[in-house]
Amino acid sequence: MPDQRKIEKFAELAVNIGANVQKDQIVVVNASTDTSELARKITEKAYDAGAKRVEVQWNDPYVSRLSYLGMSEDALTEVPEHMVKKYEYFVEQGACFISITSPVPGLNSDVPGVKMQKASQARSKKLDFFQTHMMGNRSQWTIVGAPNVTWAEKVFPEKSGEEAVEALWDAILNASRVYSDNDPVKDWEAHNEKLSRHNKILNDHQFKALHFENSLGTDITVELVKNHVWAGGNEESTKGVVFNPNIPTEESFTMPLKTGVNGTVVATKPLNYQGNLIEDFWLTFKDGAVVDYDAKKEKDALKNLVEFDEGSRYLGEIALIPYDSPISNTGILFFNTLFDENASCHMALGRAYPMNVEGGTEMDKESLEALGYNHSMAHSDFMFGSKDLSVKGIKEDGTEIQIFKDGNFVI
Repeated sequence: MPDQRKIEKFAELAVNIGANVQKDQIVVVNASTDTSELARKITEKAYDAGAKRVEVQWNDPYVSRLSYLGMSEDALTEVPEHMVKKYEYFVEQGACFISITSPVPGLNSDVPGVKMQKASQARSKKLDFFQTHMMGNRSQWTIVGAPNVTWAEKVFPEKSGEEAVEALWDAILNASRVYSDNDPVKDWEAHNEKLSRHNKILNDHQFKALHFENSLGTDITVELVKNHVWAGGNEESTKGVVFNPNIPTEESFTMPLKTGVNGTVVATKPLNYQGNLIEDFWLTFKDGAVVDYDAKKEKDALKNLVEFDEGSRYLGEIALIPYDSPISNTGILFFNTLFDENASCHMALGRAYPMNVEGGTEMDKESLEALGYNHSMAHSDFMFGSKDLSVKGIKEDGTEIQIFKDGNFVI
């Protein structure tokens, strides 16, 4: 572990800037058994912030793997009513959520994909109300990272054991702007202001579409919904509480028009999906939908994502991140979307965020869909940014404006 003061600062950041825990609010902490020390510290800081109660929901990816292997498909698709009731209670009480991501890359490579797919679909269907609640920013939520040995050795193959864990801790804390000699809360306030200025420039343009192109084979046009809203950095819940969903974050993102995506995009980083690493993959879209795809590794996992439900073959997010950005400049491949998506422009297959269109958080699903919103039980980001990426914004009158040149903002 790094020095305890850094962990203290990291936990304070998660509680006060990430979730922005309010007095007498219930706080739910999602943590794996490998991240227990950070979970305890976050619990302490949440109570310091005035939390009414902190509930830690523990998980163990190795136990989950054993369940996938040992349970029948019927058993895996049975969602206990007490689980549904628990999330109904969290919604009713206005609880906020702090999740600690700590993946074990490749852990589920021997698990039949169909079992994972059906189990995930069953849970997503039963808890769709909860996903709608959270993605509609009806309460605060945030995600932070913490190492485990397997993940650390994947990121730093030249190191092993505790040495690898220490190296990954350093990388996570640096990416999260937590240093020995700084006040992370103040640094994040300044960072949020910078992202807000970038979002305003993009919002003022109100581009009809974006055209992406690079030498790897990406050549794709993404239409945007009318009255779209570029966001990134901190957000505001429908109750007026400002929070940061992702720590770290470097992105400006908005809502694609569901039926307005045409062309091919080539991924530049692996995607960790359901414990499987999808590598060297591409997707071709026509009228918004994925019509062809391939991957050199874990194509079946990519198939499971694309075919998760009707909406998972359409885009729900497009995000711009300069190639010359703090996480990208480290040269570290994290094999984890929270970090890798903030080193690269990315898209997300699946559900869109209502906040990315004017008045969206006040609309019902039907009203959103009429505007071009994509609804799905899935939302999975994949990275396609590169050093030579060109992004042009296309205005309503056909005028083109260069947004990115050689991977970086020029607007």
